[in-house]
Amino acid sequence: MLKYIARRLLTVVPILLGLSVLLFVFIHVLPGDPAYAILGQRATAEQIALMHAYLGLDRPLLDQYVQYLGGILHGDLGASSVNNRPILQVFLQRFPATVELTAASLVFAAGAGIPLGRYSGRNAGTWRDALVTIVSLLGISIPIFVTGLSLQYVLAVDLGVLPASGRIDLRLNVPAVTNFMLIDTLLAGNLAAFVDAVRHLVLPAVSLGSIHMAVIARITRASYIEVANEDYVRTARAKGLTEKRVDDRHILRNAWLPVTTVIGLAVGGLLAGAVITETVFTWNGVGRYVVDAIKNHDYMVVQSSILIFALIFLVVNLIVDVVYAVLDPRIRYS
Repeated sequence: MLKYIARRLLTVVPILLGLSVLLFVFIHVLPGDPAYAILGQRATAEQIALMHAYLGLDRPLLDQYVQYLGGILHGDLGASSVNNRPILQVFLQRFPATVELTAASLVFAAGAGIPLGRYSGRNAGTWRDALVTIVSLLGISIPIFVTGLSLQYVLAVDLGVLPASGRIDLRLNVPAVTNFMLIDTLLAGNLAAFVDAVRHLVLPAVSLGSIHMAVIARITRASYIEVANEDYVRTARAKGLTEKRVDDRHILRNAWLPVTTVIGLAVGGLLAGAVITETVFTWNGVGRYVVDAIKNHDYMVVQSSILIFALIFLVVNLIVDVVYAVLDPRIRYS
């Protein structure tokens, strides 16, 4: 197992290197000029040239890439061309907000998707199964921003039961210790602020997790039905085991593998979807940081953020592979 993990970690290096090249080339061929974003449309040609020299954009692309790669190897992801703030510093400040949103969305997606899929699988071919199928198809079909705006209008604007945007009521003064709002409110001993932070988290988490909830429900249903038709399940029932024992020990344990894969892959999808969700709900995380960087043609922020997201996704995939071996002892990595 340790050798397998070491080999997988070694493959991360060429993947990230190739991705950095693709990102660097792709972002630099996009239309737009960060110099104009910084100086404004009324800047003179001389001012633009000076800004290009200051940002290093007047040098050949190969030189720019070598400098960028050298900075990465030394733990320096560069600075924003708009405000000159270190990218890694800002990323780490905003990343807890994105992690909090992603974790809550994953809890909702798995917490609702797995029971729905199990319920649908146990009632396959009935109207209950058809109802869950319709719900899951709607969840997959509706875009995140449509779900988010609809929930905002119904639950926040019309009914007023939940906040429409933000992470917490600005009138609540909570010291930023970890930048995880739920943790900071608990560290401050402010229960009212904690409840308010949870209420602010509900709508964006449901919006972001709705698609993955539907996917997890569909995969759980399919896996449950497939395992339920295996010979060893019929043998267990023939031995007189209770349906609950057959369900828990023989069906669910063996139906977990494909569900685990989907949950692991969902992390990457949730991080990508956070870009849209954070914009809709004014959530001050990395996704909104990247959107603002795209608007300002801040190339360095965009490519560095995507590179970090890629690293996170690779690590999550490795963790899923390890969990595979824990869930199914028959799997061995040599």
